[in-house]
Amino acid sequence: MEKVEIYDTTLRDGEQSPGCSLNEHEKVQVAQQLERLNVDVIEAGFPAASPDDFKAVQNISKIIKNSTVTGLARSKKSDIDAAWEALKQTANPRIHVFIATSQVHMAYKLRMKPEEVLETAAASVRYARQFFPQIEFSCEDASRSDYAFMSRVVQSAIEAGASIINLPDTVGYCSPQEYAAMFQYVKKHVPDIDKVRLSCHCHNDLGMATANTLAAVDAGVRQIECTVNGVGERAGNVALEEIGVALHIRKDIYKVATQLKLDEISKTSKLVSHLMNSPIAANKAVVGANAFAHEAGIHQDGVLKNPKTYEIISPSLIGLDSGRLVLGKHSGRHAFRKKANEMGVRLTEEQVDQSFQAFKNLADKKKKITDDDFRTLFSKYRKTVAR
Repeated sequence: MEKVEIYDTTLRDGEQSPGCSLNEHEKVQVAQQLERLNVDVIEAGFPAASPDDFKAVQNISKIIKNSTVTGLARSKKSDIDAAWEALKQTANPRIHVFIATSQVHMAYKLRMKPEEVLETAAASVRYARQFFPQIEFSCEDASRSDYAFMSRVVQSAIEAGASIINLPDTVGYCSPQEYAAMFQYVKKHVPDIDKVRLSCHCHNDLGMATANTLAAVDAGVRQIECTVNGVGERAGNVALEEIGVALHIRKDIYKVATQLKLDEISKTSKLVSHLMNSPIAANKAVVGANAFAHEAGIHQDGVLKNPKTYEIISPSLIGLDSGRLVLGKHSGRHAFRKKANEMGVRLTEEQVDQSFQAFKNLADKKKKITDDDFRTLFSKYRKTVAR
């Protein structure tokens, strides 16, 4: 299968999420785990942003051997110089240069005319090419840009030496159809587009980051920029774990593969959540606490007979031992009997009926049934229930 590269920006875009900043030591920890996860590219930070960010990128670039390390830079010589100083000791130095191309960004943020943006983009890539063998160029806010103008900027960046072109949905504005159409337009109207790798970068403001990213893959994009747990500006970025698992589970549709070691996903997710003090929602896809949990009796009965009835993702795929059966008011006798057996209690059918009804009455009153509650329920059937 054709390969899709995974470009992780947890340490740059992800760290920009309010309250999620990391110190240098923590950044190195995350980078090492990302290397174990086998991501292709680690965007380690924004070297020009602060002395700490510069030092972190520099140290990560020295430590990481099996993933490419890159840093972000605005289309400014000073930013590019800082990135080079931080990354020059790596075996394969790479830089990510960007400038906004949407009318609203050019007019109000950059205060530049379109022709100035065009010239600045080309000049910055040419300057970076003196140092870096690999240059990624991004049109910030690409999805709200005039496609004809943006195509001119992309062509000029390629002519200046860019080898990867990233067209981000910076504010999470696009629908999947629109995002795919943008890439198709650029592929049709940029003469040298076949000389570069196309990259996507989706934010989740309208909850469509995963769908937009998969639509981009369908449109021929072969680099995906993402973050662990979907952390990032505002509503976050597309989540690495969702993309990695979706491409694996539905390879029949997308017909591409990543080199991710998927069984490192759970460990990576927990590390990032802990260090960034960013709790994971229980219903979060792939890594949420309830992603492999079942309470409804019909679901529990099915999973106990064959996990494939309700689990399209095996827990072991992402590094978990097994799913969880959560006993509550929706649970059935099959799961209840299994719980009794796990606690060393063997019940007759009559005892199951009696204790199950008592369990249901309790579950109507309590949101969470503890092992102590079960010991009390089962105590009349066994003098000592194993703790």
